Amino acid sequence: MPRTPAGPELDRLISLLAKLPGLGPRSAKRAALHLLKKRDGLMAPLAVALKEAAEKVTACSICGNWDSSDPCQICADEDRETGVICVVQEVADLWALERSGAHKGKYHVLGGVISPLDGVGADDLNIASLAQRASAGGVSEIVLALSATVDGQTTAHYLVERLEGLTVDITRLSHGVPVGGELDYLDEGTLAAAMKSRHKA
Repeated sequence: MPRTPAGPELDRLISLLAKLPGLGPRSAKRAALHLLKKRDGLMAPLAVALKEAAEKVTACSICGNWDSSDPCQICADEDRETGVICVVQEVADLWALERSGAHKGKYHVLGGVISPLDGVGADDLNIASLAQRASAGGVSEIVLALSATVDGQTTAHYLVERLEGLTVDITRLSHGVPVGGELDYLDEGTLAAAMKSRHKA
C-alpha cells in the first residue's frame, strides 16, 4: 500500500483498517480521514471501545459465542431450551439466527467449516466439544444450521457421521436457504422459515 504524506501513525491506522472485511486501501483511507475529522465524537470513543473489547470480550467456553461473560448470556439463560443445540459456522451466523427469533435453544459455534482447499480439517474446528455436549445427556436434538455451500454441506455430512450412534435427533435447515447462500446475508423471515421446516439429516 502506498504511504501517505502524513506520517507513520496514519499509515499504520490505514494499514490496519484495510485488513477489515469489506475495506480495501481506498476505503481504509476514507475511513481514517473520517475518524480524524470526528476525533472527539467518534475516534476517541472508538479507541476506548476497541480497548475494552480486546480486554473483556472472550469466547464462551461452552458454545464459542463472543461475550464479556463466560459462560455467555445465551448459555447462562435458564429460560432457553437446553435440549436443542443449533450448530453454526461462525458467531455471525449465531447472531443472524438470534435476530430472526427462530431458535429458542442453545448454540454451538464450530469456528469455520471443513475446507481441504484452505487446509482446514475437522480437528481445526470445535467438533470434539460438540460431541462431548451431545453425549453428556439432556440433549434431544442437534440442528445443523450450516451454510448451503460445498464446504458447509461437507461439514454437515461429517457431523452426521461423527454423531452417529447417539440417541440424539440430527436435523438440518430446509426450505429458505438457497444453495450457495450464507446465513449472515439472509433476512430474518427466510431464516425463520428455514428453521421451522428443518428435517432429519
